[in-house]
Amino acid sequence: MSGNGAVWGRVRSRLRSFPECLAACGAEAAAYGRCVQATTGPGGHLRKDLCAQEFEALRSCFAAAAKRTLKGGH
Repeated sequence: MSGNGAVWGRVRSRLRSFPECLAACGAEAAAYGRCVQATTGPGGHLRKDLCAQEFEALRSCFAAAAKRTLKGGH
């Protein structure tokens, strides 16, 4: 269990970078939120893959931002 501290240190580092990564993807997050809101409005039903394009854009942006953040570049 001696390596456990290093693992938790990496996990904490990633969690601390979450707000910065999310802020870097504001447009993508807003587009995904609008899609979800539009499909769950009155009479709407959210179904799998209904907002897949918007989600993929958000996921890609977040992954790129996380990679930049973890490398130390902003």
